[in-house]
Amino acid sequence: MDAAPAAEEVERPEPLSDEWCAHHFNYLDPAFAGAIHPTLARLRERWPVTRSDERGGFWVLTRYEDVLAAAQDWETFSSELGVAIPDTQMVSKAIPEHIDPPLHREYKRLISAWFTPAVVAPYEAPTRALVTRLIDGFESRGQCDFMADFASPFPGLAFFELVLGAPPDEAHEVAGLAQRASVPTNPDSRECWVALNAWITGFLADRRAAAPRGDVVDAILAAEIEGRPIREDEVMGLVLLLILGGLETTAGALGQFMLRFCREPAIPALLREQPELVNPAVEELLRLEDPFLAIGRTLRHDTEVGGCPMRAGEKVLLSWASANRDADEFPDPDTFRLDRERNRHITFGAGPHRCAGSNLARLNLRVAVAELTSRLTDFRLQAPEDELPFHTAFNRSPLALPLAFSGGRGPN
Repeated sequence: MDAAPAAEEVERPEPLSDEWCAHHFNYLDPAFAGAIHPTLARLRERWPVTRSDERGGFWVLTRYEDVLAAAQDWETFSSELGVAIPDTQMVSKAIPEHIDPPLHREYKRLISAWFTPAVVAPYEAPTRALVTRLIDGFESRGQCDFMADFASPFPGLAFFELVLGAPPDEAHEVAGLAQRASVPTNPDSRECWVALNAWITGFLADRRAAAPRGDVVDAILAAEIEGRPIREDEVMGLVLLLILGGLETTAGALGQFMLRFCREPAIPALLREQPELVNPAVEELLRLEDPFLAIGRTLRHDTEVGGCPMRAGEKVLLSWASANRDADEFPDPDTFRLDRERNRHITFGAGPHRCAGSNLARLNLRVAVAELTSRLTDFRLQAPEDELPFHTAFNRSPLALPLAFSGGRGPN
């Protein structure tokens, strides 16, 4: 009898084949990055609940109803037991993302109070001024790298100046560290987490030595948790989450929005003629172009989803991007439509771990879309879309987006 082949010689299924989708789904596979939504549509239709043997093994949920229910059931689908697949090499635990209720509620209340609509509303004027300044920097050229010249610097500069009270000229460095750290296949991921942790340590030392600003960082430094002074590891974790949530996802959303504007020029034309439609358009774009594709959970106890028994300790991937294109919740799911009766997208998550900064993200996106579509016309991608580089972990963000445009109307 012939000897069994060595493990490394076992033939793997073709990426995106039925076998791959049903049993070997890998969210970091470059082939998946090039066909995300068609692949997720196949999973919803044929394998809405499936188990992959990649990356240590994990379940994949793709239908809106299942993803929403799991996100709301924190007692079963735990964040505290792990949200990464595989587990990352983070130096500090991002708080409250990695904490479950009831303790989660204390942290969430602490930071949510600083991101209500009333608190973020005064940011609109300085945000618009920043957007105007960035567009001024490339408008006359008629072309730009949209990510490098606008989408990437914008949220960092706004967040550092308006929310963190950190030096805006350090935003680029910190955003780069956060981006590289969060891709588990990056060989320097661990080193980037260490460097990001060191930056936060220095930033907090500077903030403690400076006069209070009366902002979210001061609130964190002075907080009490469960009736005791907040610990340093908790301060680090809260600031880490603010950074991770405040920088990259907004940049990724803007990059995805611009790609759709290039594909469907009728959308920016409509917003140019009817700027009152910017708000609902941003919500529909968020549904279609979710920059944060999925999140992991770890089962606290045995359960069952879609007739599939799952065991305590197993990992589960909740696909926001797939849920947002489920035809059972969103008729004609792949089409940009402003006439939907309801748009209950879950781009910002759901349940107790729903993004605390969603109001700020929405404000940033509305201002950016309004200014870009009013000042620039005829967006044209200057490279084949299938050749664009992407950050392909849980974030779906273009790393470069060469863009040409015309018809600038000048600053407002």
